[in-house]
Amino acid sequence: MSPGRLPRASPASRRPHRSVIGTTASPRLAPKSTSRRGVIAAVVLLLGSAVAAAADAPPPPPVTVSAPVQRDLIEWTEFTGQFWARDSVDVRARVSGYLTEINFVDGQDVTQGELLFVIDPRPYEATLTAAQAQLDTASAQVELAQRQLERSGELRKKDFEPASSYDMRLSEFKVATAAAASAKAAIRSAELNVEFTHIKAPVSGRISYHQVSIGNLIAGGDNATTPALTTIVSLDPIWFYFDMSEDDFLAFERATGRGKLGELRGNSPTVYVRLADETEWTRKGVLNFVDNQVDRGAGTIRVRAEFPNPDRFLTPGQFGRIRIPGSEQYKAILVPDAALVTDQSRKLVMTVSADGTVVPKVVRPGPITDDGLRIIRSGLDLKDQVVIDGLVRARPGAKVTPQPGKIASAAPH
Repeated sequence: MSPGRLPRASPASRRPHRSVIGTTASPRLAPKSTSRRGVIAAVVLLLGSAVAAAADAPPPPPVTVSAPVQRDLIEWTEFTGQFWARDSVDVRARVSGYLTEINFVDGQDVTQGELLFVIDPRPYEATLTAAQAQLDTASAQVELAQRQLERSGELRKKDFEPASSYDMRLSEFKVATAAAASAKAAIRSAELNVEFTHIKAPVSGRISYHQVSIGNLIAGGDNATTPALTTIVSLDPIWFYFDMSEDDFLAFERATGRGKLGELRGNSPTVYVRLADETEWTRKGVLNFVDNQVDRGAGTIRVRAEFPNPDRFLTPGQFGRIRIPGSEQYKAILVPDAALVTDQSRKLVMTVSADGTVVPKVVRPGPITDDGLRIIRSGLDLKDQVVIDGLVRARPGAKVTPQPGKIASAAPH
């Protein structure tokens, strides 16, 4: 063998090499078995991690739930209105003259027929005396004309007097009779003027302040432009006017039409009113007037209620809040008003199912009761568990931990 050259392998030396290759080709399944065991191990590891993560995850958030409350009640509809006096009179003088007396204290209660003002009556008394004198003169003329007519009539029967003379006597008698009647009318007018100098209260009620002082010349008259001396408003009973929308009017009219609330314009149901600083509905009255047409511009109708006011506490011009029954008594489903959720134009209530899943329910709410609970007209069952606390943690479809609670009345609104 020459230096630098590798020895050539003999055929015998190359065979073992091929046999090695042949022996290594037979166990090819060993790598696949190893990878399958790795996959199983990885799955077991992942499941264990998931179980461990689930064990470490916090429980579903707690919420307080309760079944809705059912109660017998009447729905009430509220309106804002204003008190008006049943009788309101501007006291004016019907005759002119100087004011001599004021017989009341500003703001006091007066009764019908009570003397309020006195205008100097002497000029009108003098006119009355003159009218009475004219009547005496006219009465004497009547007596004279009657005697002359009787004598003329006797002469006429015997044809001792012409017909023209009898006709003249008859005419004189009629003229004298008419003059007497005119004198009597003048007396009645003068008596009225004397009576008008004593201005009396036309109605019972509370009087305002006097707008003219003693010594002033009063301009009287029989028209509305005559200045008012004072005003009187009645207080017991007192009226309350308010405007009802067309929808509310229709609902109330249909309820009264079923005979459950009485008659709208007759046997009215009891209504209640309260002032701005009052929270209780203690003042009871009745509806006594509904206008004969709906206002075309506003879409409302004017309604009036009457309330007793024996203590004179209610004053015309005051604003108040009235409520009228909107339904007959029925069993209503109630939930706290805070339990309602607004979803665009819908109202929802979050409920919790038996497995702890939050299930939203679409409801149709009604008005709020006096104790602050919301009437649910439809969409809710008495067996539903309503979320009344922890509403921010109640997501639709999510799990929660329900805790039993109780629906309590809220403060009066």
